[in-house]
Amino acid sequence: MENIPVNWIALAVAALSTLVIGFLWYGPLFGKAWMKETGITEEQAQKGMPLRFGLSVVLAFIAVFFIYLTSVVSGGMPPDELHGIEMTKFHTFGHGALHGAVAALFLVMPALVTNSLFEQKSLKYMLINVGYWIVTFAIMGGIVNAWT
Repeated sequence: MENIPVNWIALAVAALSTLVIGFLWYGPLFGKAWMKETGITEEQAQKGMPLRFGLSVVLAFIAVFFIYLTSVVSGGMPPDELHGIEMTKFHTFGHGALHGAVAALFLVMPALVTNSLFEQKSLKYMLINVGYWIVTFAIMGGIVNAWT
């Protein structure tokens, strides 16, 4: 990590992006379907929002730092050895989005689906939640990768 300084502003913006994506995803896009699948009402969903928003940003910051380590730093490989060519050619939104989506598919999706199976949740519930995290991790990865 010594050759690549951490851009804390990019990490913060990426973590905050989860709020915007969540507003859209669990609002106009899939909000009604999600509430139906969870069995909660709109009033129940509104309770304790400031605390949930704050904690979710802190947790998103932890997640985006992991994405940063895997997409930008990539296990401590020297930048000129990563991907066999100059590292800066991979500092694009698309490359980071790919790393983020792969992390969501291989880390987040198995955990969420396993929990959902034991909670006896529907396939629709699983798709809504897993879809959110794939999109969110992709966007967070894109932000930190392009902004490095």
